[in-house]
Amino acid sequence: MNDPQPSVVSDEAIAPAWRAVRDRRIRVLLLGNGDRAQVHAEAERLRPAIEQHAEIVLCDFASHESLQTVSADFAIVLGGDGSILHAVRQMGYRQLPVLGVNLGRLGFLAALPPSAFVRVFPDVCAGKCWVVEHLMLHCSVFCQGQVVREQLGLNETAVLGGPPFAMMNLDLYVDSVLATTYSCDGLIISTPVGSTAHNLSAGGPILRKSLQAFVISPISPHTLTVRPVVDRADRTYEVVYREPHTSASVVVDGTVVGALQVGDRVRVQRAAPQFQMIEVGGQNYYRTLREKLGWRGHIRR
Repeated sequence: MNDPQPSVVSDEAIAPAWRAVRDRRIRVLLLGNGDRAQVHAEAERLRPAIEQHAEIVLCDFASHESLQTVSADFAIVLGGDGSILHAVRQMGYRQLPVLGVNLGRLGFLAALPPSAFVRVFPDVCAGKCWVVEHLMLHCSVFCQGQVVREQLGLNETAVLGGPPFAMMNLDLYVDSVLATTYSCDGLIISTPVGSTAHNLSAGGPILRKSLQAFVISPISPHTLTVRPVVDRADRTYEVVYREPHTSASVVVDGTVVGALQVGDRVRVQRAAPQFQMIEVGGQNYYRTLREKLGWRGHIRR
């Protein structure tokens, strides 16, 4: 049976802001991981199709440019989900809509293959698409009551142990109230977008990307009854590191933010900006999970 298509929505309801642009061409950013030769090859191949309908105001395949002051309508990201995370970090608190072209393996965010991109790009430039906003997180690290590091994230904040790799005791506070103390190898606080990343590998649940919630997943907890917890995104989550005999670090979206000292507090909250994902017709949430995760309804012999 074919996947049911989403219900028909009027152009006015689904068209993004750039559909109203009349006095100029659509402006786009072209981004990707330049360490991969495939990215440069696809960029050159797709450039003529892009320039037929839009003006490329910036190409950045080194992730060096700050994108917070560049005037553009949306960004095209070539690569996998890691490339999109880099782009999100570059855009900072001025998030542009992102159209992901998958050159990687899984591609939960960069779900559009290059062949489909050429077909749908004219419609995207005409505003015939959806821009879906997703929860982002803001991570703050406190040392002796002062903020010493901050980082915006899309996937997750993780407190991870280091040498000598002993079990850690981490206190979790929710809205300043102690929830529990985890004895574990680490702790992940993930957004719905990040629920299919590190959280999933640690045994956490998959959350629909549009949910307004965080999931807290301990890594290898000592007590078998400890399980991941899903709670609302409007709460404040704090992890207190209180073990003197092991090292630990805060990692946001795979990037080390900094090392932790005993008594440091890691605060995770809903961020003010939201990740904006461009979606086109034919995309389906459960079909993506089925295809990317290799779900099967039966055992193949």
